Amino acid sequence: MLSQTRTGRDGIGVPALIDKIPLLLFAALLLFLCVQAPYFLSWQNGAIILRQTAPLAILSCGLACVIRGGGDDVIAGGIDLSLPAIAVLAVAILSHGLTGGAEGYVWPALLALGAALLAGALNVALVVGIGLPPLLATLACSVALTGLTNWLTGQRRISVDDPAVAAFRDNSLFGLPLAVWFMLLVFAAFQFIIHHSRWGQHLLAAGGNPESARMSGLSVSSLVAGSYLLAALAAALASLTLLAQGSGSSPGTAEPLLLEMVLATFIGASFSRRRVVTLWGALLGALLVNALSNGLALLRVDIFWLGAIKGALILLVLGAASIRQRRRGS
Repeated sequence: MLSQTRTGRDGIGVPALIDKIPLLLFAALLLFLCVQAPYFLSWQNGAIILRQTAPLAILSCGLACVIRGGGDDVIAGGIDLSLPAIAVLAVAILSHGLTGGAEGYVWPALLALGAALLAGALNVALVVGIGLPPLLATLACSVALTGLTNWLTGQRRISVDDPAVAAFRDNSLFGLPLAVWFMLLVFAAFQFIIHHSRWGQHLLAAGGNPESARMSGLSVSSLVAGSYLLAALAAALASLTLLAQGSGSSPGTAEPLLLEMVLATFIGASFSRRRVVTLWGALLGALLVNALSNGLALLRVDIFWLGAIKGALILLVLGAASIRQRRRGS
């Protein structure tokens, strides 16, 4: 009886500790930054972190929708690595429209939205139609979209000097930047769609147990296809904050966003009791990742070391997620 009790305690304690290692490491890093980084805890720096979090948080919410619909298996589950490339392409289209003599904002916005949804439809065709693994299909789509963006911009920066964009970037409401309010509105809309609509409940059922969902009469393939289109819509919305944040389109912004999106979304699973990817977790994960980047920048850490640190954290987070998935399947 005593040995069984010890085994039971180890079975509970060790997996729980493994699940919490990424979050504990993040907490230790942030505590170090609070002590060492100048002005890290100031209100002005906090507003900067919140503003910078907006595009990453919206992209992470889109990725969370795909994962909840396809399952959180790191290899075979739902994933969409093309979201940052979709957002950057939409930013390029918006920048071209706003600097190319187009009158108003409607046509550039519609073109950017249409391009994002077409990219989402391409993912649907590859994943649902052809049956390619989501990891490979969306990675290939990301590479293709990055090439399209480079062709569209000539790999040059497109600066946007527009009063509406500047106001969205610089103005605040009740002490919070407008981009943060926009992020919260998008999050609330996605939270309602996923957790309070019938379609969202069906999507969660399909991601939790596809076979049971099919036996219940749900079209799992249609639900998964909808999650990719919803994620593409999130990328289009994130492009508005990216456009304002960068005052235009800059080449090479998709790659760091991809790393941060994956890190933020999966680290957010540590906030869930069942250790699954959630929208709330994605939002908090994005805030943690941006706080880490901000603090390391205040310490003037070399950009190459910054990438190495984030890469190591991604390996740790995905490793913990893989161990967690194996434990569920055993």
